[in-house]
Amino acid sequence: MSAPRQPFLTDAIMTLHAPTQVWSARDGDLGTGAIEGIYHGDTRFAHVVELTSAGAHPEVISTASPAASRLKVEAVLRDVDGDQPDPQVRLSRDRTVGDGLVRERITVRSHRDAEMRVALELRLVPEFAPLQEVKAGAPAPREWTAEVGDGLVTVTGTGSRMTLSAPAARLSASGAVRAEWMLVCPARGELSVEWAIALHDPSLVVRGAPPAGWEAELAPEADPRLRLWVRRALSDLEALRLVLPAHPDDVFVGAGAPWFLTLFGRDSLWAARLLLPLDARLAASTLRVLARLQGTTHAPERAEAPGKILHELRAGALELPGEGVVLPPLYYGTVDATPLWVCLLAEAAERGMPDDEVRALLPALRAALDWMLESAGDDGFLDYVDETGHGLSNQGWKDSGDSIQWRDGTLAAGPIALCEVQGYAYEAAVEGARLLERFDEPGVARLRAWAAGLRARFAERFWVTTPEGTYPAIALDRDGSAVDTLTSNIGHLLGTGILDADQERAVAGLLVGPTMSSGFGVRTMSTAAAGYWPLSYHGGSVWAHDSAIVAHGMARAGCRAEAAAVVAGLLAAAEAFDYRMPELHAGDSDADAPVPAPYPAACRPQAWSAAAAVTCWDVSRE
Repeated sequence: MSAPRQPFLTDAIMTLHAPTQVWSARDGDLGTGAIEGIYHGDTRFAHVVELTSAGAHPEVISTASPAASRLKVEAVLRDVDGDQPDPQVRLSRDRTVGDGLVRERITVRSHRDAEMRVALELRLVPEFAPLQEVKAGAPAPREWTAEVGDGLVTVTGTGSRMTLSAPAARLSASGAVRAEWMLVCPARGELSVEWAIALHDPSLVVRGAPPAGWEAELAPEADPRLRLWVRRALSDLEALRLVLPAHPDDVFVGAGAPWFLTLFGRDSLWAARLLLPLDARLAASTLRVLARLQGTTHAPERAEAPGKILHELRAGALELPGEGVVLPPLYYGTVDATPLWVCLLAEAAERGMPDDEVRALLPALRAALDWMLESAGDDGFLDYVDETGHGLSNQGWKDSGDSIQWRDGTLAAGPIALCEVQGYAYEAAVEGARLLERFDEPGVARLRAWAAGLRARFAERFWVTTPEGTYPAIALDRDGSAVDTLTSNIGHLLGTGILDADQERAVAGLLVGPTMSSGFGVRTMSTAAAGYWPLSYHGGSVWAHDSAIVAHGMARAGCRAEAAAVVAGLLAAAEAFDYRMPELHAGDSDADAPVPAPYPAACRPQAWSAAAAVTCWDVSRE
């Protein structure tokens, strides 16, 4: 028997309203694919949900997702059809997903001249498996009990329950939950039935938020692909909106489906920042949510420190079987979220966040800046190392265990000081000082002096020269040596101010060169590096948000042609993925493949991948 494996996601159909999601096959049924099921929060409530007609499965002819929270399936019922060559009996499934609610309307339409009887059965198998077990490829169904009432079946698992309602159906619950209808469809007529499942988990730490009604006004001459990408992205972002139960007015976006429908410091901050051209309100509310959970004490077991912004929030501990990772429900193991919080506050203030809202966050700003200055290592750089032995070994955005490599493929040893984190920190210190000065707060001179020192240290320590050119190293390792692989990380430095104009032009040129540009976005690692592999999570793949950040930085640095080239590559990728950009895709060259190959385990929608569309729109219109 093969070892358990993480499910592939590429071919599954996703319908979502965070924190509820349904993953299905193209015909709308659930259960044949490893990822398929009805999820609410961090639990898969049911793995199998299938619809049959007299024991036969309807034959699907089309599947469409008009919005992230809606799925429409058209099928034919040839087993009850006549002898005509054209199908005369159709079945439509119209599914909508809300916060804790899955609802479906099933309609049978007949073009036959005679009345027709159609037997429908919906079969649901409860599971109540933790999400982390599904991700590990080894879900273990929990015991459940069911109570059948008038038009309802209530299924109770460990700490959770779901209620199936199916008016006019005969309900049963033995081994599985079943709803059966006998429809008498009139000649050339139609009949509809409905079912719905309400999901309840009292342990949830997040809940859904109402839609924002986002709209982007694209110029008539804009690339039509950009229009389609932005429209799809905004629908996905609407579906990812979440709140904390105690503060229902402050919205943030969950990181992504299926594994990350919760608050992530870095992801939620970047998504809000990429969306700033459209809406500063999401940035303001995201900043407030994270400020309420800002670190207040030194707690090594969860990597907490005073002033530090968290990495992620969950209802319970997260254990990744086989990876040796066990994260507490409130985990602070991220080195970049804190300076990114400061950068977002500064940029949101520039884009119209009201002064009273900014002023209310000044204590959190001071705490974040203090953490940043005080946690810099002996060499004056922000670095990280996992002190627990079971936390994340890498704590920048490239957080996989093999993401920080030397050019020869050797893994760098920590503590690690990432190049982009120094750029974030420099920008945070400069912009933080500007905010303090604007509000007549003390400490401005100290911040500016620290920023100047960081910029000088970076120029002295981070630059490397290889056959590909001279550029910033991805990181300094535990010995202070510059890790020499050419990566997309250096693109995050553009526009932060830590590089001078000539350096920015040189970096931009490398990132659109043949070893870094795939034609579908910027690769995470150069093809000239020994560790490069186009299907490596962080070692050669392309991430939409990463490329969008690079394009935005290029535009800020005045490298307009390079920014346009990156946006063009992302548009080509978006078209290939039907305008729902996944978390990442393969870094193969467009010369070798007409469309980018999917990374089969990539999440979608992913908040910052969707938000990349808005930044690309903003870059394109400047």
